[in-house]
Amino acid sequence: MTSAWSRRTFLATSAVLTAASGGALMFATPGAASAGPEDDPYAALRTTWSALLLGEGFSPTAEPFKSRLADLGAKASQWLEAMAPAEGSLWPDAVFADPDPDTDAESYVLSGRMADSFVRLNTMAQAYRQQGTGLTGNTGLRDAVLTGLEHLNTQVYNDGQTRYGNWYSWQIGAPQALLDVCVLMYDSIVPERLARYCAAVDHFVPDSAVASYTGTSTGANRVDLCRVLALRGVVGKSAAKIALARDALAPVFPLVTKGDGLYADGSFIQHTTVPYTGSYGSVMLGGLGLLFALLKGTTWEVTDPKRQVVFDAVENAWAPFLYNGLVMDSVAGRAISRGEVDDHRRGHPVLASIVLLGRGASAAENARWRALVKGWAQRDYYSPPLNNPSLGLTALARIKSVLDDTALAPIAEPAGHRLFPDMARATHRRPGWAASLSMADRRTTYYETGNGENLRGWHTGNGMLYWWGDTFANGQYSDAFWPTVDPYRLPGTTVSRKVLADGAGGDWGVALPDVNWVGGVTDTKRAAVGQYLKGLSSTLMAKKSWFFLDDTVVCLGAGIHGRDGAAVETTVDNRNLGPTGNAPFTVDGSAKPVTAPWSATLSGASWAHLAGHGGYVFPGGATVKALRENRTGRWRDINRAGSTDPVSRKYLTLWFDHGTDPSDATYAYQLLPGASEQRTAARAADSGWLRVLANTDEQQGVAVPSLGLTAVNFWFGASVGPLVADAPCSVMVTEHADGTATVCVSDPMRMRTSLTLTWNRAVASVVSKPGTVTSATAGASLRLVFGDLSGARGATQTVKVRLA
Repeated sequence: MTSAWSRRTFLATSAVLTAASGGALMFATPGAASAGPEDDPYAALRTTWSALLLGEGFSPTAEPFKSRLADLGAKASQWLEAMAPAEGSLWPDAVFADPDPDTDAESYVLSGRMADSFVRLNTMAQAYRQQGTGLTGNTGLRDAVLTGLEHLNTQVYNDGQTRYGNWYSWQIGAPQALLDVCVLMYDSIVPERLARYCAAVDHFVPDSAVASYTGTSTGANRVDLCRVLALRGVVGKSAAKIALARDALAPVFPLVTKGDGLYADGSFIQHTTVPYTGSYGSVMLGGLGLLFALLKGTTWEVTDPKRQVVFDAVENAWAPFLYNGLVMDSVAGRAISRGEVDDHRRGHPVLASIVLLGRGASAAENARWRALVKGWAQRDYYSPPLNNPSLGLTALARIKSVLDDTALAPIAEPAGHRLFPDMARATHRRPGWAASLSMADRRTTYYETGNGENLRGWHTGNGMLYWWGDTFANGQYSDAFWPTVDPYRLPGTTVSRKVLADGAGGDWGVALPDVNWVGGVTDTKRAAVGQYLKGLSSTLMAKKSWFFLDDTVVCLGAGIHGRDGAAVETTVDNRNLGPTGNAPFTVDGSAKPVTAPWSATLSGASWAHLAGHGGYVFPGGATVKALRENRTGRWRDINRAGSTDPVSRKYLTLWFDHGTDPSDATYAYQLLPGASEQRTAARAADSGWLRVLANTDEQQGVAVPSLGLTAVNFWFGASVGPLVADAPCSVMVTEHADGTATVCVSDPMRMRTSLTLTWNRAVASVVSKPGTVTSATAGASLRLVFGDLSGARGATQTVKVRLA
């Protein structure tokens, strides 16, 4: 039976605690970790960890810290007042007792409440230790935290309990929070209780949890488990546990070629098939930064030379997906369905983690990373990091220290293209805008759902093309996009409108299309990318290509088939105009209504322009449908833990309607982010700027004479324009003003043991070539013979030549 958590209960509990400690309790001084001897390495580690948890180098009377500390105190006060220890719960709204313990959905919820109970105690402990919370050193708060720990240990988190529900709650969520509290309140907890809490952690997180690098002990999860083991060693004064934690990090560092971890091309995978740089990758980055900082200068310092892989990944893996402070949703997995944390709020902890990681890197790396972070943070006009309510005090302090560093010059966004074949992703940056592409293949899932999250992300891997401007549209996917957008009309995608059930395809990224040709080539400035698309739980098939150029993305589609008895559509774009947005929309110079709802079939359209966003060009004219509408949804619709409050946003959608059960349908358009109406119209009028060389089920290619560029995705070998390939491949050739040319080739299928490419252009000599080229013949044409490309993992092979 739940009883009120009264002042009398506090007094009684204090008496019990006093008796248990031999008649007197020794409490930590707020702001200090422990009064242990200077030569006590565990006391030193507790001091370090307390500083990492509570932050340092900021004034509690200065903003934004003053308000944030007050909020922390208010939250702790809320938990203090509501606490009511009872059988099966510590708070009435967080019952954790499971009448039928197993791993079903109900047990997942109950185990989550158990872990959340420890998180609440952690909040209270931080409010007790932090200055400026209004509860600093409050004895009632202290006693409540100690009683809460004991109640949870007695009731549920002990060495005799069998876990139920979500493994994560028992092995990571609960023990991390528990051990944080043990460090913060160390001198207030009698040794016998500390021993029992450590025994509970040992029970749920034994040494065997890191014995093999498999299952739930890989990537970010492995780093989290090592954090638990390290803090268990700190709290329980076990050198062996700390050493185990340090050594168990070793498998995280090397680059991988399958499964979870970092790849040579900058990909980061978790859950075997899910691109997760912006979610689990963020957790791993932050966790490593904390552990490196905790152990630095100690007997247990992480000195593994392979940790340089992680340092290199800051710019190879994370930076490409950071833009103006946000981390792109294309690598956030099911986290996109969590309404309280959008792409900007997910990005800010990554910035703080990079600053922390820099402490363990070289001086040059640290300085450059701080300059990168300063640039990202300063440019985040939409959601400034220092205003992020979900960002912890320590992260705030790290970012503010960078922003306040007057000697530090921010680094601007680079221009260039990055292709990530190992997770079917691409990013493209140009002055004024950036874009990201998400695809799916035999190795990379369509999308991830699980724990009732991201229930309608079905088509995010169908070629979703995200884009942002440098000073506009940075809230495009942040502002309630996911619960309000039509999930069948995600920008850039080709989909069957066959109705899918929530979570279709299965949990944890198990749904994979049976396709190999996904990838492309890049010269680091431009790119040709292609996706052989097979729809999730449908008969849809299509060939999709994107040519990422200087001011545009040329998008082609062909071989579009479907036999689901449903319409098939390709969404040119679907712009979130906000709750009241009425951006003017113009087609071929004719302004369309700004009222909603409005819809039209635009026959023979040559170009369209959406003010404040950009332009769209349809080579040769096209029939496109347009819709301006107000859409209402709830976060609960896409995440079972989400809010039930309705949210509404206005959208302007452009799409190709391929009809019901199409056969060999096609599309072609140019996306011009940030283009003015005049520039869009001028591009449409310049019929010679772009030549579509092929747009069929067998090849897709373009030529842009002004750029000296020819690019073809060969789904099958053939002759297209001046290029001849004898097998499937991706090719991009660029002629330069200095009389040289670059030929970029890849095998996206990773199956070619030989490939012959001919460029029918006079070439004087071959300047350089990779080892995969077994023969290179110049003359009236260039003939390149490649050997085995299957081991190149879809990476671009670059040949440089001098033109005749």
